[in-house]
Amino acid sequence: MAEMDDYVARLEALRRVATDGSEYWKARDLQELLGYDQWRNFSLAITRAIESCESASGVASDHFVETSKMVDIGSGAKRETDDWFLSRYACYLIAVNGDATKPEIGYAQAYFLVQARRQEQQDQLTDVERRALHRERVRDSNKKLGTAAKNANVQRYGIFHDAGYKKLYGGLGLKEIKARKGIPEKDDLLDCAGRAELAMNESDHAGRTEADP
Repeated sequence: MAEMDDYVARLEALRRVATDGSEYWKARDLQELLGYDQWRNFSLAITRAIESCESASGVASDHFVETSKMVDIGSGAKRETDDWFLSRYACYLIAVNGDATKPEIGYAQAYFLVQARRQEQQDQLTDVERRALHRERVRDSNKKLGTAAKNANVQRYGIFHDAGYKKLYGGLGLKEIKARKGIPEKDDLLDCAGRAELAMNESDHAGRTEADP
């Protein structure tokens, strides 16, 4: 608990406030705190977060603002480096799209998820942000369902997963659902789902995770 409290304090210390009162973080400040030694690897997590935002019909530029700065490289020379201004919501998306094997990512996910839910409860999120937040919760619940199935020695996970869709969609499997909705085969069904549909899937995932698959 003390370790988490210390991590939260460090995150809060990096928080900046713009002249209009909005809060933001700088990606270069967060990089090490999220467990990334190399910028190029952290940039991949930022890219995935932007794609996640856009897949929820969000305007990524509202949360991810690309910038740059000059840094000293010795002998009086300078070079330009990439950076990002990130909203709290952007930081949350980076955390959930980061390397889950890093303990720092787990801490950041917990912190920003609590903050995002708090904003949601206070009606400080747009409908698009609410849907994106819900989509990430469903993604997380789906991962937990997969872990539960693996621990229960489910051998044919595809069939197991499809059974869940058939229960929710009147006997239709994933391929049939996509065909009916006109969703391309390579696209994620849940990226095209509304909030009510996401809630239905989240509830089902939670129930199947608690039960013996």
